Amino acid sequence: MIRSLKGHLYYFLAVAFSPDGKTLASGSGDCTIKLWDGITLTQKRIFKGHDDSVHAVAFSPDGQTLASGSRDGTIKLWDVSSPVRKDTITLTGHGGVVYAVAFSPDGQTLASGSADNTIKLWDVSTGQEKLTIQGHADEVRAVAFRADGMTIASGSHDRTIKLWNLNSGDLVEILSEHSGAVKSVVFSLDGQMLLSGGSDKTIRIWSC
Repeated sequence: MIRSLKGHLYYFLAVAFSPDGKTLASGSGDCTIKLWDGITLTQKRIFKGHDDSVHAVAFSPDGQTLASGSRDGTIKLWDVSSPVRKDTITLTGHGGVVYAVAFSPDGQTLASGSADNTIKLWDVSTGQEKLTIQGHADEVRAVAFRADGMTIASGSHDRTIKLWNLNSGDLVEILSEHSGAVKSVVFSLDGQMLLSGGSDKTIRIWSC
C-alpha cells in the first residue's frame, strides 16, 4: 500500500482516475465528490450538490468533465477544468439509484445504469436524454463502452451481461455464465475482450 486516503465522512462508493492520471475522484455516502491530486494524493476540491450517496464517478476522455451518479436518482456533470465551481448540468429521468456512468470514447455521450432496470444515453453538451434502453430484469449495476463507440455493455443483478447497439438501442448479444449479480464490466483497450465481475466471486473474460 502506498497511501490511505481519508477525508470523507462516510464510506467510499466509487473512485476514478482522470485520463492523464493527475486527478483522482471519489464518491461517498456523505453525498459529496472529492478530487485528489494523483501524485501527492492530497485533497484538491470538493463538490456538493447530490441529495444522497454518490455511487458512480467517471471522467470524460479529455478529463475536463466529471460525471457522478447518485442514490437521489440524478446524474451531475461537473466542470473540473475550472479552479472555481461552475454551474453543473443535472440529468434527470431515472426512477431509481444511478449505479453506473460511463463516457463514450468521443466524450459526446454518457451512459448510465440504474436500479430502475434501464440504461440511458445522454447528450453531454445539452444534458438531454437521447435514448432509454430496456431489457434487463433487474437493476443495472455496470456500463461500459467499447473502444469503437458503437457498442455498450451492461451488467445487471439479473446475472446477465448484455451488449447493445449505441445508435439503435437494439440488443446485440446476451452473456449469461455468471451465477450471481454482475457488478462490473470493462472492455479491453482494443475492444476484443470484455471482463466482468460478479457476486458469484468470479471474474470472467469474454471474447467479443
